Amino acid sequence: MNAKAIAATLVLCLFGAAVCFAQDAQMGTWKLNEAKSKFAPGVTKNNTVAVEAAGDNVKITVDGTDSNGKPTHNEWTGKFDGNDYPVTGDPTSDKRSYMKIDDRTLGLNVKKGSKNTISGRIAVSVDGKTRTVTVRGTDPTGKKFQSTAVYDKQ
Repeated sequence: MNAKAIAATLVLCLFGAAVCFAQDAQMGTWKLNEAKSKFAPGVTKNNTVAVEAAGDNVKITVDGTDSNGKPTHNEWTGKFDGNDYPVTGDPTSDKRSYMKIDDRTLGLNVKKGSKNTISGRIAVSVDGKTRTVTVRGTDPTGKKFQSTAVYDKQ
């Protein structure tokens, strides 16, 4: 192999590695845009969602307020692979799973015990500035709800 062919191969490999490790559209800190959101009565509002790398996992930290206006904080660490991973700090859920649907969309499932209580989708806009979370579920009293939360990237 001549020097030009080796150099071209090296450049292509480095480009490929850069593309593979490019930042995921979901990553970053997201602040709730309450004016653009539609909440079911009595649901928790997640005011800030931080999505960051944690080794080969993803860590999601959520701060918000419950239906009584009291502060909430919960954390999840896992992969966007559809498997259940434990949640800490959320009395309404034990596990969450996220599944990558495409480069800008995740599927979401929340469980309490073995029961799926919430499912939905998380979509990041093409420009990467807006994140929309649409969920359906059943609250702890058994009442069904649907909510859409819109977040702005910080």
